[in-house]
Amino acid sequence: MKPVIGISCCMKPFGTYNTPNHAASDTYVRAVDLVVGGLPCLIPAMGERADVRAWLGLVDGLVLTGSRSNVEPARYGGPPHPEGTPEDPARDAVTLPLIRAALAEGVPLLAICRGMQELNVALGGTLDQRIQDLPSRMDHSTPSEQALSAVRIGKAHRVTIRPGSPLAAIVGAQQLAVNSLHNQGIACLAPGLRVEATAPDGTIEAVSVPAAPGFALGVQWHPEYDFQTDAASRAIFEAFGKAARDRAARRAAHRPVVLAAE
Repeated sequence: MKPVIGISCCMKPFGTYNTPNHAASDTYVRAVDLVVGGLPCLIPAMGERADVRAWLGLVDGLVLTGSRSNVEPARYGGPPHPEGTPEDPARDAVTLPLIRAALAEGVPLLAICRGMQELNVALGGTLDQRIQDLPSRMDHSTPSEQALSAVRIGKAHRVTIRPGSPLAAIVGAQQLAVNSLHNQGIACLAPGLRVEATAPDGTIEAVSVPAAPGFALGVQWHPEYDFQTDAASRAIFEAFGKAARDRAARRAAHRPVVLAAE
């Protein structure tokens, strides 16, 4: 039986009339299908009406996606965003309580880019809104010296992985070259999170949740873009997939057997 993998959606306008749509990039769907071996299930950005408990009863794992939108500053006590900064309050209202509930129940969780920022905020951390404006920090918003066609998979910088960490075990290395497509990043690390990797300028690039009863990893880069060509990106999804399949197997073993009537 394939594990059901929930993929967080954004609320985005589409078409001539800017009709609101619930959207997630095909790259996440393909990674869940081709590497995780799961059944992708899109979780709509329904705002406060989302039934978090019901979603957790349906899924065997969660992928928190990246996005152009930023977490609302009010969620972590930050100053308002500059005018024109994209936000998605309907998504925030779903993902933040979903993260807390998933961690409590041991639902495997892979948080990517905005998803990692949501993980930090959900557990009480704060964000820097524009890393490139801070002293002695790199511009993480676009890869350096890369053609526009290679922005998504181009390697922008290296990250140093904590020796002996779960991430080091997954990728089999203590350094990785990664892509980089974000403005925001972790400012104050949330209680309960542990740093797994950092960029040369000190930016936190990966985190884990040591006390979580299940798989829980956040990465600031985008392994979904190059999982077909990059061994480390694929390994991240494979490790998440194993955790999700294990959870699906445990849930199946505990389902009551319904006997057909004679």
